[in-house]
Amino acid sequence: MFRIWAKVRKDERTVKEFTYSREEKFSYSDFFGYLAEICDALDVPTPVLLKTHIFQYAKFNHVVFRKSDFVESVDFDKLILENLL
Repeated sequence: MFRIWAKVRKDERTVKEFTYSREEKFSYSDFFGYLAEICDALDVPTPVLLKTHIFQYAKFNHVVFRKSDFVESVDFDKLILENLL
């Protein structure tokens, strides 16, 4: 089982948050699927996922998506995903 805490930040304030959990074992190859489900639950566009984002999540247990990581325009500053241990 794993859990990911997702936060949407605007002007250094959390405007939306969601805790995503699955009973299965975490897999980095399925990370985009997890990200898409989280973004759907938060009602925000899905950002472009790069290899560096996955490496940051693997190494630091969190990843930050900024406005420049989204193809669509967004009205927030950051989308942060944190691994809840």
